[in-house]
Amino acid sequence: QAQLVESGGGLVQPGGSLRLSCAASRFTLDYYAIGWFRQAPGKEREGVSCISSSDGSTYYTDSVKGRFTISRNKAKNTVYLQLNILKPEDTAVYYCAAGISDYACSGLRPVDFGSWGQGTQVTVSS
Repeated sequence: QAQLVESGGGLVQPGGSLRLSCAASRFTLDYYAIGWFRQAPGKEREGVSCISSSDGSTYYTDSVKGRFTISRNKAKNTVYLQLNILKPEDTAVYYCAAGISDYACSGLRPVDFGSWGQGTQVTVSS
């Protein structure tokens, strides 16, 4: 089964930045809406951002607007999530997944996405 692979997580101080990558070896990411999600200990998985396949429209949950940026690199078959001005509450395991359609981006519901990766840990702490 095709699966996505996340990378780029780590430990960063509040106010710092990270860039997460989402790559695939068995299918072309450009054909799918790609979403980023995160899950903190004891909490439900939360939709963070999404980029559509048709026109590259981007979506963000309110808590990350103005701080996170999602983008695609078609040549590298990779989707990125740039995390800036990080806060301790951004600490979580971050996952990427492929949407069943571009419509999945509007709701950012995990049930509308598949081919989940293993996740990458982001820890924001001083």
